[in-house]
Amino acid sequence: MAAFYGPSTEGGIELIERVPDVTAPTARYPFEVTLHQGAIEAIFLDNMREMGVKVDRPIIPTLIQLSEDQSLLNDPESFPVRVELKHLEPAEGDGDDTEIVNAKYVLGADGAHSWVRKALGIAMEGEQTNYIWGVVDMVPDTDFPDVRNKTAVHSNNGSCMIIPREDDLVRLYIQLGSESVNTTNGRVDKSNLGPEKLLEVAQKSFHPFTFKTPEKFDWWTIYVIGQRVASKFSVKDRVFIAGDACHTHSPKAGQGMNASMNDSYNLVWKLSHVLKGWAGQSLLSTYESERRLYATQLINFDKKFAKLFSGKPRSDIHIDGVSHEEFLMAFQTFGKFTSGTGVHYEESAIVDVRHQSLAPKLTIGERVPPETVVRAADARPYNIQDLLPSDTRFKILVFTGDSSDPSQLAKVEQLADGIEASSSFFTTAASKSMFDFLAISSTSKKNIVYNAIPALFRSHWSKVFIDDVDLTGTVGGHLYSSYGIGSTGAVVVVRPDGYVGTITSLESLPDLNAYFTRFCVQI
Repeated sequence: MAAFYGPSTEGGIELIERVPDVTAPTARYPFEVTLHQGAIEAIFLDNMREMGVKVDRPIIPTLIQLSEDQSLLNDPESFPVRVELKHLEPAEGDGDDTEIVNAKYVLGADGAHSWVRKALGIAMEGEQTNYIWGVVDMVPDTDFPDVRNKTAVHSNNGSCMIIPREDDLVRLYIQLGSESVNTTNGRVDKSNLGPEKLLEVAQKSFHPFTFKTPEKFDWWTIYVIGQRVASKFSVKDRVFIAGDACHTHSPKAGQGMNASMNDSYNLVWKLSHVLKGWAGQSLLSTYESERRLYATQLINFDKKFAKLFSGKPRSDIHIDGVSHEEFLMAFQTFGKFTSGTGVHYEESAIVDVRHQSLAPKLTIGERVPPETVVRAADARPYNIQDLLPSDTRFKILVFTGDSSDPSQLAKVEQLADGIEASSSFFTTAASKSMFDFLAISSTSKKNIVYNAIPALFRSHWSKVFIDDVDLTGTVGGHLYSSYGIGSTGAVVVVRPDGYVGTITSLESLPDLNAYFTRFCVQI
């Protein structure tokens, strides 16, 4: 749930309303989970350690050089980037603290004050706001009834936000007046402030509810909201920047680390395909075009959201203040950014929207929404997102229509024959390992004959699914209608990052060929 509080006629604040905080109605887990960055980093570090990968610290880069030789830059096997690293704590007996790395590609994910960005002369475009906020993480001792809900508070003393955290922790965002904080070059002087002072401000904003001072604070900080986007996210598609290195914004949008991970998520499968020789280097240019546009959209939204959140609530005194209705609308948009369901990639070499009408509710350029399908061989239900793991493969979902209809099955067989022909994208691709076919039939579980589906679309018995309810009759049966796919079926191409790349009809093999040959290496 999300709760909203505004000024009370009796002074202090009062509840305005509580609304469902759901941005993906069909999600299996219709709630948000907030974990602090250290816990999430620990998950990654532990997983990397299991695979024999270790993060070396403390090491800093001191020099980065990118070759100007175009022949080297165009050669996928070359190492045109030279990086010098300084080991701050070299191993005992190792007198040389400098390491030279010759790299094919370099990714700078080194924060808002990115050394990589500065070394390459990439400018940050945008502005610093006058909005100053404090953040406190603590276990609350309070009589406030919505402390475990995401809560927005507009009071005459200032605005606050509550974000429930793991265990019993909560995070308080607290609006501060510019007169109470000294700033220099956009940075806040924390010397005269501390978490106790921040909580004092919050206590006034939450009146008549109380927040007692805890024995300890888990974490705190003060920041000035800056909203900037890097002028470019890559240099010659050999050196890239990601995360705070290329966009900064209000942390209340919940997109600091989330946006950073999605930058890397967008880039990593493209780098993997190029390094494996599956795709040409032109694929890498889509990283900047997709993620910079998203960052710009996020910043534009964040400007509006920060202004609304930091503004005075509408009242007889502040007739031009922020109304609850407009704040609620912005809050719901904010939820789409937080969950990632609001990310939309525009048309490009890997986003082809020409046949969107074949599945009007399955938006090309967006993630595949969660829905339930039933495995044909044993009637076991699956969430479709479990069938689309991020394993670097394109998932080609063949919505066969009613495969018990001989004429419809003939169309499916003709498509399979065409894909296996000598001139198709599949047979001419540098590796067939980059494709994974799944068949989804609209035939009922009583009538399905799963092994009648062409062998290409059922490389294993577990690869054929039906759009029907499970054996309990409680889940499933809505996939075709939920996505807007008709009885004639469709082919849906899902990129390795889970976004819909294109949709075609069963008869449109030339469109499938055209899509993949734009960026795939052909043999």
